[in-house]
Amino acid sequence: MERKSATYADLEALPDNVIGELVAGALYASPRPAGPHTHAASKLGTALGGPFDQGRGGPGGWHVLFEPELHLGEDVLVPDLAGWRRERMPRSPSAAAYTLAPDWVCEVLSPSTMALDRAVKLPVYARERVRHVWLVDPVARTLEVFRLEGERYTLLVTHTGATRVRAEPFDAIELALAFLWGED
Repeated sequence: MERKSATYADLEALPDNVIGELVAGALYASPRPAGPHTHAASKLGTALGGPFDQGRGGPGGWHVLFEPELHLGEDVLVPDLAGWRRERMPRSPSAAAYTLAPDWVCEVLSPSTMALDRAVKLPVYARERVRHVWLVDPVARTLEVFRLEGERYTLLVTHTGATRVRAEPFDAIELALAFLWGED
């Protein structure tokens, strides 16, 4: 018996306490993130938004957004954070969903989403030519920085602990990892 592909209507039917995504016709429903996940994503958005989105204390030139709904081909993904260079996307679209692939995405890992983020979503981001991906693990206190090279991502560096780091594509500023883990 052939399995029916999930649709956008299936996403809309999910309860409000989950985040739904469609990848290769499969519906993924993840619980809303727990405290460490939410804290790290919020702090990272704040740390990057000022200098890169608003140009305060940094170069500007980006749109950095929390949980945008990305419609990439038949797939619907919701990264924790995503960024577009303003030269590629001068203005945010008026529609709820974004069809232009971002230049950077960040997935904050949780035990319930780690496999989805690494094994299912990364290949979609590579297919759509998302140049940079960060994987943040607030429990392990790591920031993995990937760059798309050809068809695959190369792990450039894994930052750990509470150090201060520079990570592309936002290496114009120093990022305090302790801030992400709530140790500031």
